[in-house]
Amino acid sequence: MIAPIRWERHRLLLLDQRLLPVEERMREYTRWRDVADAIRTLVVRGAPAIGCAAAFGVVLAARQSGAPDGEGLVADVEEAIKGLAATRPTAVNLFWALDRMRGVAEAHRALPVPALRERLLGEAQAILDEDLAGNKALGAHGAALVPQRARILTHCNAGALATAGFGTALGVIRAAHEHGRVALVWVDETRPVMQGSRLTAWEMVKEGIPHRLIADVAAGFVMKQGEVDLVIVGADRIAANGDTANKIGTYSVAVLARHHNVPFYVAAPLSTIDPSIPSGAAIPIEERGDDEVRSLGGRQTAPAETPVYNPAFDVTPAELIAGIITERGVFRFPYSFK
Repeated sequence: MIAPIRWERHRLLLLDQRLLPVEERMREYTRWRDVADAIRTLVVRGAPAIGCAAAFGVVLAARQSGAPDGEGLVADVEEAIKGLAATRPTAVNLFWALDRMRGVAEAHRALPVPALRERLLGEAQAILDEDLAGNKALGAHGAALVPQRARILTHCNAGALATAGFGTALGVIRAAHEHGRVALVWVDETRPVMQGSRLTAWEMVKEGIPHRLIADVAAGFVMKQGEVDLVIVGADRIAANGDTANKIGTYSVAVLARHHNVPFYVAAPLSTIDPSIPSGAAIPIEERGDDEVRSLGGRQTAPAETPVYNPAFDVTPAELIAGIITERGVFRFPYSFK
């Protein structure tokens, strides 16, 4: 099984996703600020994976702290939580995981420092284990929606690399593949960072799942040709009404799917649902650097003087989503997650 996040010998190990598919390298982390940098620079990415990594970042902050008592340790942990929270504004799992870690720290601040550190480590490990188990349950619910000999289109990477190790959208595809239901997975390349071609295709090769890589702009054409039976994507934040933020380009795929009568599904754990946000209009959208768009694979593809607009995510309206697949089952429009 692909394991992009591991805790070993008091260190956090992250699979550096920037190097895939050419090189598989685990990087070691012992400082929370380095974990924050890893999240910011996409060493680790995908909403659930970011949450898991940040939780262990808090553990490292507790280990780094020289505080003599729980009160001082909690203060040092809070500094780390704020720093980790500032890395990626759209992925709600990040804030959900950090809130859990904060709750444990504050509830047990009277404990001796070694005991409080162990409590924090236990909570981070629980977040990782729960994500893995939840995604497997999610995959089972989603697999029931997949017809025999299905041709599935997916956008970006919502697989093992984006989670604790099984995947959301790709978790559904994995489970359906295990039941012999997947004929082909269409993999959008996912410009500008190419998570589809670099990461999803890599996972498909690892798992032996039949797939074909296409340029993002080919998605509508393969739907028109009748070559897509359903679309399954992940999510970085889901509003209370079901509006869903995911990798830029997802909205376009949803519009194309609706036009061609192709069911469009979102697969995400319940931790991705943000009940504090009534609709997608209130979801903060991260903007990333210009060079992600002006270059490809380290090679400049546009004039350096050309202005760039580079939103990392877009929001798909709830009415375009046929179902939201979670570990508790499949929710249908109009969405209510209570």
